[in-house]
This record gives sequence, C-alpha cells and structure tokens, in this order.
Amino acid sequence: MPRDHPPPRSGPREALDSRKLDRLRRLLGEVLPRNGFYATKLARVPDPAGIGSLGDLADWPFTYKDELVEAAAAGGHPGNLTWDQQRYVRYHQTSGTHGRPLPAYDTAADWDWWMECWRIVLARGGVTAGDRVLVASSFGPYAGFWSGFDAAGTVGAMAVPTGGMPSLARLELIRTVRATVLLATPSYALHLAEVAAEAKIDAAALGVRLVIVAGEPGGSVAATRQRIAAAWSADVLDHAGATEVGPWGVGDVRGDGLDVIEEFFHPEFLSLASGAPAAAGEVAELVLTTLGRDGAPVIRYRTGDVVRPTWASPADVEAGACPWVRLDGGILGRTDDMLVIRGVNVFPQAIDEIVRGFPEIVEHRLTATTRESLDELELEVEDRLADPARVARELKVRLGLRVDVRSVPSGSLPRFEGKGRRFVDLRAHGRVGA
Repeated sequence: MPRDHPPPRSGPREALDSRKLDRLRRLLGEVLPRNGFYATKLARVPDPAGIGSLGDLADWPFTYKDELVEAAAAGGHPGNLTWDQQRYVRYHQTSGTHGRPLPAYDTAADWDWWMECWRIVLARGGVTAGDRVLVASSFGPYAGFWSGFDAAGTVGAMAVPTGGMPSLARLELIRTVRATVLLATPSYALHLAEVAAEAKIDAAALGVRLVIVAGEPGGSVAATRQRIAAAWSADVLDHAGATEVGPWGVGDVRGDGLDVIEEFFHPEFLSLASGAPAAAGEVAELVLTTLGRDGAPVIRYRTGDVVRPTWASPADVEAGACPWVRLDGGILGRTDDMLVIRGVNVFPQAIDEIVRGFPEIVEHRLTATTRESLDELELEVEDRLADPARVARELKVRLGLRVDVRSVPSGSLPRFEGKGRRFVDLRAHGRVGA
C-alpha cells in the first residue's frame, strides 16, 4: 500500500536565507578568480565574494545556456571550470533536447554535493536501508540517473542497474530482486506498465511502493501522477534537475508540485509578462544559482523552465512548515516551447495534461505547423475508444483552442525511455523534436 512520508523540515525563512548567503559567499570565495568564465562575467560587480544580501544578486548578470555551449565549443571542455581538468572525475552531458549537447564535469567534492541533494529527494520518499531501487535507464552520459543510482547506496539501499535491458527483462528483474522503488522518467514508468499489461503481468502486484520520476515534466501533472500511481499501486515522487545545474527540485508523495531544494540552490523568478521579479502565483521563468558544486557552478542561470512560485506564510514556517519555495504544478513548460496559436498562448505541457486525463489514450504526439501564415496544431492519439472528437472538445473547452485531433493505430507512435519528445515543431522557424 502507498505510504505517506512528511517532507524534511527546515528552520525559519530568515535562518535559511542566512545559511544560503554564507554558502554563496564561500562558493564565490573559492571560485573567484580561479574560474575564468565567472571572473570575466562578474568583473563589473564590486567585491562579489562579499555580497551583502541575496537581494544584491538582482543587479548581477544572468548566465545563459548558449554562453556555456559557446564556451565549451571554443575550449573543447566546459567553460565554467574552476580547477585544472585533472581534478575532475565525472563527465556528463545534456541530452541536447533544446540544442547542442553541453558537457559537464564534476570533481569528487562536486559529486558528494550531488549526493547531498539526492539524499533529500530520497528522504521525501522514505527510501532507507533495505529498499531496493531499480533504475530503469540505459544511463548514457546523462547525469540524472547516474546520480540517483549512486545516491541509493549512500542511504543504505540496494541500487539495481538495468542498462540496456528490454522492458520485459526489467519487469522480470523487478520481480526477482523484489524492487521496492522504481526510478524512471514519467513516460517510461507508464510504458513499462503498458508492457506489463500486454504480457499479462500485474505491475500493481510486483511490490513497488514508490516510483520516483525524473528527466521530464509529468510527475507533477495530476493526471500523469494518478496514472502512474494506479498502474503500480505506489506513491509517486517528482524530482527535477539539470546536468549543468544539479538536482534542484523535489516533490512529495501527497500532491502535485515541486519544492526548490533551497539548502543548495538559490531561486529567482522572472515574470513572463513583465520580466520583473515575479509575485507569488505568477507564471515565471526559474533562475537558479548553485550553492555548492565549486568546480562548475552556475550563477543566475536562466533555466528556461516555466513555473508558478508560492511561499509558505511566516506563521506556517514558524510552525514547522518547509520554508522552501513551492512550484505549484511543477514545471509548467519551457520558455522556448511556448506556442501562440491564433492568438492563444499555450505550452505543449498544458495539452499533455489534458490528454493524460483520458485513460483510454495510451500515447500521443503534438505537431505544430504553419499553414497560410497561421500556426496550426495537430494531435495524434492512440485511443482505445477511437473517438478523437471528445479530446478536441475538451481542448476547446479548457484552452479555448481548436486542435485537429486524429486517431492513429495502436503502437504506431514512439515510446521513450529517456525524455519523452511528444512535441514536434515544424513551423517556419521551429525545431524538430523540441
């Protein structure tokens, strides 16, 4: 049966901000002037290592992914390195979903920092010694699943790799080792349950009590969470991170949304409407500064993730509520994926959330095209009811948007182990596989 675990508690907001400022000062003292990228970038900031308050960051320059990509291309290695290359023991790279893959190096101390962040994630799910954590990933050079795999061992749990195993073999291994925790992308957690059903295996009876989802939005989408929870008869814990940033966000098993792990990251929020600091509940872009990872830090990094921040009241924090900023609904989309369809602003994830509310739809794909100078959307669905009109009606009601929805044969759309790519942008200046 699913179990409910309380989130870890922190002190009042003021104490948290004080710790964060101390960590930022220490990081800057280590990084400057050894890190050429940030020594140059912060050259006009007076005494950055002596920063007076976290609010002072608002006057500092942003860091953009394109800058890091260009610096890596010029030097053949990450451009934001603090130490000589011989000191780095881990290589990873981004998936390239939104452009050229970006390499990332970590020192042994940096990797320990990753583990500290992940221990918070695991604590939210009550993962302890005696658990068996099966990682349903072929790994590759992507940091997320490697870090989760290593972190399981730091809390005494058994880490079970599955490498390039096919889905049926992974299901058999879940049964053989009696895995209690499954770590996967939301897409693959659902696909694995689909494969189990086709093979007459009851995924809900395999004994998995917790599914930790990462690598793509979805774990904080109510319909997706509910489908995963029902398929596995398990709690679902969302987690967010990025190779160039680290494991920055964690949900809880009691609802949707993410908390920024503020012990190790300082978040800022830029209103999508104005570009100014966002108010509580306003749709905004997430900006992160690492409070650690000295070997390859990011400072005021524009993540491109669209979120809606809220903060616990001072009274709730004083009463013991976690003071970390909460992102209602998790990651709502990407700034570079926002569509304007006949005057309506929409993120592909909003459509994904609606589609996931139809349990008869197994898989889907959204394609944006340009027709006679107007943007159009087409949604393909593998629908057991073969009734796409009901989906089109729901999209029209909830988004005010007319979408061409059509049924396609079962099994004809791609399945994903890593990040699901259900949005294809074929507009005049679009990207394929965004």
